[in-house]
Order: sequence, then structure tokens, then C-alpha cells
Amino acid sequence: MPDDLYRRAIRAAVDARPADAFRLLNRALRKLDRREGAPPAVEDLVLRTRILISLASAEAESGSTKAGLAHLDSARTVLAELPDGPEKSTQGAIIGLQRAVILFRTGKLADALALFDAIIPELEREVTDDGTLLTRTILNRAHVHVDLNNPRAALADLRRSLDLAAHYRLVRLEGKVRHALGDQAQLVGDIPDALRHYEQAARIYESEAPGWLPRLRLDQAKALLAAGLAEDAARHLDEALPELRAAKAFQDVAEAEVARAASALLDGDYALARRLAGAARQRFLRRGNAPWAAIASLTRLRAEAGAALGDAARRPSARLPLALRELAANLGELGLRDEAGVARMLAVRLQLRRGATATAAALLAEVPNPRQTTPVDHRMLLRLCRAELAVATGRPRAALAQARAGLTELGRVRDRMGGLDLVCGTAVHGLELGRLACSLVLDRGRGGSGARRLLAWQERTRAQVYRYEPLPIIEDPVLAQHLTEMRHVQRTAQQNRLAGKRPTGLEHRYRWLQREASRLGWSTTPWGRPRPVCSPEEVVEQLGDRVLVSLGADRDALAAVVVRDGRFRLVRLGNRAEIVETTRQLHADLNALAPDHLPGPLVDAVTASAHHRAQLLDRMLVEPIADLIGDRELVLVPSGPLYALPWSALPTLRGKPISVVPSATAWVSARTRRLGSPSVVLAGGPGVPGAVGEVRRLREVYPEATLVDGPAATSGKVLAALDGSGLAHLVAHGAHEPANALFSRLDLVDGPLFAHETARLGSPPDRVVLAACELAMSHIRPGEEPLGFAGTLLASGSSTVIGAISRVGDHAAAEAMRDLHRLLAAGTSPALALAEATAADPLRRPFLCLGAG
Repeated sequence: MPDDLYRRAIRAAVDARPADAFRLLNRALRKLDRREGAPPAVEDLVLRTRILISLASAEAESGSTKAGLAHLDSARTVLAELPDGPEKSTQGAIIGLQRAVILFRTGKLADALALFDAIIPELEREVTDDGTLLTRTILNRAHVHVDLNNPRAALADLRRSLDLAAHYRLVRLEGKVRHALGDQAQLVGDIPDALRHYEQAARIYESEAPGWLPRLRLDQAKALLAAGLAEDAARHLDEALPELRAAKAFQDVAEAEVARAASALLDGDYALARRLAGAARQRFLRRGNAPWAAIASLTRLRAEAGAALGDAARRPSARLPLALRELAANLGELGLRDEAGVARMLAVRLQLRRGATATAAALLAEVPNPRQTTPVDHRMLLRLCRAELAVATGRPRAALAQARAGLTELGRVRDRMGGLDLVCGTAVHGLELGRLACSLVLDRGRGGSGARRLLAWQERTRAQVYRYEPLPIIEDPVLAQHLTEMRHVQRTAQQNRLAGKRPTGLEHRYRWLQREASRLGWSTTPWGRPRPVCSPEEVVEQLGDRVLVSLGADRDALAAVVVRDGRFRLVRLGNRAEIVETTRQLHADLNALAPDHLPGPLVDAVTASAHHRAQLLDRMLVEPIADLIGDRELVLVPSGPLYALPWSALPTLRGKPISVVPSATAWVSARTRRLGSPSVVLAGGPGVPGAVGEVRRLREVYPEATLVDGPAATSGKVLAALDGSGLAHLVAHGAHEPANALFSRLDLVDGPLFAHETARLGSPPDRVVLAACELAMSHIRPGEEPLGFAGTLLASGSSTVIGAISRVGDHAAAEAMRDLHRLLAAGTSPALALAEATAADPLRRPFLCLGAG
């Protein structure tokens, strides 16, 4: 029966399966043709009108926009045969509304808005139903306002549609309204609020409209891109794209391809970005969607510009800036003001690289000032263009002023973020601006004043997450439930592996839970209360007789700012690429050397290799500044991969107290943090062999300590013991998770304890010793934002964390821990205690003291 086919088609359309709806609706029309007499019955005319209206929507989404509009014309013709009455009025309004939706989806925003404005008063006066039509129409008008950058009008419509959905108990529509509220929050730059609304919508979609989840993931990915989280956005899109393609939702497929190209741009994969943007452009052109086709063209040209600007050895061609300028004119005609500005700004940067300064200045003058809704990455690009033009015209002070203002503006955006990931991610948008400023300071002078200025700029641009004072966490019961299930799934998977079973299904479930927990973590309350970046004078005041060494890039080399006795010096070190590669090789040697019972010849060979590489690094990194360090305690701010360097293994630094910190500001914050309880917690996980696993032995050093080991060492009991403690010694197998550092973990009796959970402690331990392997490792995000298990503890409020940056043998770890705690219990500072504990065998005891020292 055509009636049944129509109902099935509507269900398919509601589930975001336009291709299935299209097929069912055509079948319904054919059956209706065979059923109708002459003249057709009124009920058949009504059904034909409804089928044609729905067919218009399905055709426009999965096929041709022109054909979709033609179906609406046919529906209008059928409608004329109906007698006057409420049904005719209702269907007439729906035809107009569907036309407005199609115009909106194909980028004809002004025409769509005019239609919505004309029809809504008519719906309010004449159409009576269950509230669905009016609610949906106001919601659709809100979407148009979002795309037209009218945030206030969008919010007014969304609030009204949310009230209507609640009043009429339209749960599915409530999900769509909350989805749109996320779009509106993203428009005004409130990323945590956007992600919170998206999660609320997701919970409704999961039970009421699962077909809409892929579109929701697309919009979540766009929010993550705004926050600089390219890897997370890519995972969302790679998950959504196959489902969108299967549903033949081609508008959404193309939008997702543009967003995936944008994530590839942030990751520097210009070839992938260009290919995806080109494919999306062809889809938009087939649909007749000129605005989105222009956006895809811009994304493709951004990839070409990124590759050209990244190749310092080649002068960009004249073709690319010309193409960008022509596209900017097209984007402006389509009303895409911000996108037109981006096209001009990329052309500005290319012309500056070509030496065409006057042309670049004229182009930059055409870029309008940002609006309230201009994305932060566009704002930072404008600052960068102004700074680069200032450099090209011999005005370095003006360039530094632009960098200072841009990083301050980016800081205000960061201050609004929720969750540690979002706070870290925003750094990517200021990366080039910060590099330009540091490079300018290096070029302007290498004396004491230049070194002081460079340290000040380094502190503005690196590891900003560590200058926040964490706020109390508002717990989300759904997040807590996901973490609990992750723990159970991980433990069950491990048991299956030990039993020789393949835990494939459990691994899939674990990854799904990890993604869901991450999503919930993004929409929490703001991570912390921002504290100002420390000035060089404040750093000097806290240093006392210590020496601070802050590393940074100086073109192909590394440079060190050395602060001693209130004086600042800038020293050029070795080749950066050679240092990074030698560090990687030394790290591999240490991992190979870790097992307790290696054959003697192998130990000798690997030890010789490690010594050789440590000496090379010592010569490139330490010898140029050895006289400045002297016999002082060292505060060390590494750069990038050097966070994984076992500094005490370098001959000049052997036995020297070293505190490794992500920034001088982070060190001052850790130093000035008030230490709390003197209580000690000793926690031991399962399956740790040898003396290192026997935490009870440390009761001889700390007789009053709280002991949590054996069957009692569950995640809940360990977390409870950690909260408010003064010193915590944790020994358990663990793993660093580079793809998602907040899920680095310690393995306990009931499964893993995640870094994500330690970040939610009300009062984290003042000092933490991680006796397990690799838990001092960090994933270095753009902006020198190191994050891992140890880094999360420091960012959450612990003042000092001691941990290993590579594998450690059980015997070596046990001896190092015995010596370390004997010294700590005697009142020795952590940095000095660790220096003495590792001096006997630094290659087999690759522990770092992170934080205050």
C-alpha cells in the first residue's frame, strides 16, 4: 500500500537515510498511480502531495537540488485540486517550508530566510497540529541565522523552539534543538558550551534518532578544529564519513570532507587536505551549492599555500596568490566575509615570501576587521599577516606588538575552555605568531637584554596549561560510568590475552568508551583559574642560587637562555635535527638495556652505544653552557622531543640536581604551591615482580604510611588515598598513551587508573613517585604542551613528580627507589635526592624529577 510505503519513507528520512526514503517514496507514487481513479479521491490527493513534498527533500539531499524543487512545483499543482480547508492550508505551508529548507541547504540563505519569515506568522495563525511543524520551522530558521552569522537571532529562535519542544514533548526535536544550540555556541566561540550541547543531543539521538549521530559528529569535529584538536577531529570525521556515505547524505559527506581536509591542514598533511577538498568541491558543484563549493576551493588553496610557505628553499609562484585573490572576490560576492578575508591573508603571506611587499600591503588593507563571530584562527592569521608585513617593512617593534596582542587574545579564548585537552589545543593557533616573535628577539640582539626578552617571549608561548590553578570539578555521572566500564573492559581484555583468547570485541568497546569519555571531558567546567605568566624578574627571585636553562629553536640550531645570579645569557647550541635524532637513539638504547638478565656481551655493546650517544649530546647541549651551570642546581626547560631525554645520563650532568619543567612559569607555580599534609601513601599494583613491587619494605622508611597493595589496591581505594596526601609512591605496570595522553594509565587490581581520573582529584598529592616504566613520558602538543600521566598530575596541582622516561629493569628500579626514599625521608629535596639515587648508574635508572624539585 502507498500509505505504508510513505510511512516507512518518513521513518527513513527521520533516521537520516535520504536515499532509502527516495526509493520508498518513488514506489509509493507508482502504487498510487495505479490506485487512483478519475477524478482521484481527496485522500489520494493529500497523500500524493505529502509524498511529493517528502520526495523533494530526499531528492535534494541525495541527488539533484533542481529535481527536488521540481517535485515541490508538482506538489503545488496537486494541491490546487484540493478543496479549501485546514488540510490545504497546512500542506501549502509545508511546501513553502520545504522550499526554504532546500534553499538553505544549497547555500541560498537570504532567500531561505525570507521564506521562513513569511511562513512562520501563517503557521502561528492557521496551522494546528501537535506543535511539530511550528517547532521545526523556527528551528530551521535558527539554522539559517547561524549560517548568516546572526548569533542573537539564532539564539532567540533556538530558545523558543526548545520551549515548544518541551511543551509538546517532542523529544526527537529537542535533540535537534540542542544540536543547533551547539552550532550557535560554536558560532560565538564558546567551544565548551557547544560540546556540552552536542553531548546532550547525542544522548537523545542514541535512543530516538541514531541516524543523526554522524551529522552530530561532524559538527563536534568542527568545534574541535576551532579548539586546535586536529587529531581528535580527524577521529570523529573518520568515524562519521563511512556512515554518511552509506546513507548517501551527500551534502553532509562533502561538508565532512572539507572538515577532514581542515584537520589535515592543522597536521601539516597538505596532500591529503588538497585531495579531500577537491573531492568535496565536485560534490558541491553537482548539487549547485556555490557557497560551499567556494569554501572547498579555499580549503584546497589553503593546502597549496601551506605547502608553499613550508618550503623555505623555494619562492612561491605568482599563480597561487592570484588564484586566492580571485577566490576572495567570489567568496565576498557570496556573503562569505570571513572566508574572503582568509583567502586575501594567505595571498598576503605568499606575496611577502615573493618579496612583493607593496602588493601584500594593498591586499592586507582589503581585509576587514574581525567581527564578534570571526573564528580565533582567522584572528590569529590576521595578526600574523600584520606582523610579517611589519618585519618586511623594517618595523620589528610593530611586529612584536601584533604578536603580543594576538597571544593575549588567544589567552582569553583559552581561559574559557573546559577540560585539559581543550586548554592545550588552543596553542596551535598561536604557534607561528610565537615563533615569529622569538625569532625577531633572537635577531635583534644576543646580549643580556636580548636573552631576557627571549625568555619572556618563550614564557608567553609555551606550556600555558601549567599556569592554571585547577578549579573544583563538577562530576558527570555518565563520564564516571564510562571510566568504570573502561577499567572493567581493559582488565577483561588482559585476562583474555593471558588465556590465549583474542579480545577484538573488547578492544573495539574500549576505544568507543575512550572516545565517549573524551567527549564528555571536553564539556566540563573551565579547567582552571588563569594566573599571569611569570616575568623574568619573578623567575630570578625564585631561582636563588640555582641556574635556569630554557631551550628553544634558533633556525636549524638550538639556543639556550641561561639565567644565573640575576643575569641572562643567550648561547647557541648544536644542530637541532642531530640532537633530536641522537636523543631518539639514546632512548632506544636505554629501552634495550633495561631488562635485568641480559647476556654480558649484549650489555657491554648497548652500554657502549648509550655512552657514545650521551657524550655526543653532552658535547652539543651541555658543554657550551657548562661554565655557566657550574656546580649549581639546574632548572631545565626542554623543547619538544628533549622532554624524553635522560639528562642525568649526560656526563657533565651526572649526579647534578635537575628539575625538568615545561616552562619557567610552571616551575615558579610549583615552587610557590603550599605543601599540605605530611602523610605518605604507598600503593602497589598487581604483577610487579622483584623488590620494586614490594612496597611494604618502604614502611621501614615511612612507618606511619598508608599502605594500599595486594587485593586492596583498587582504583577507587588508591584515588581515595591519594587525595590530600603529601607524598605518594606508586608502583604498578603502566602505559603511556601518546594518542590520548589523558588515558595513560597505571594497572591496578580492578583495571587501569587513568590520568584522566587523577586530574579530577580535589587535592592531588604534593609529591608523587612513579616507580613504573615510562610514566614520565609526554605527548608534546603544539605550543610545547607536554601531556601524559606525570604531566596531568603537575597540571592538576602536584608540585613534584618523579618518574621514568624509558623502560627500567626491576632490580635497577628497586635500588633507585630505596636510595631515593631514604634521602627524601631525611628531608633532602626531591631533585637532590634523585640525583644521588641515580648517579651510580644513570643509564639503568632513567628517572626525571619534574616540577618544583
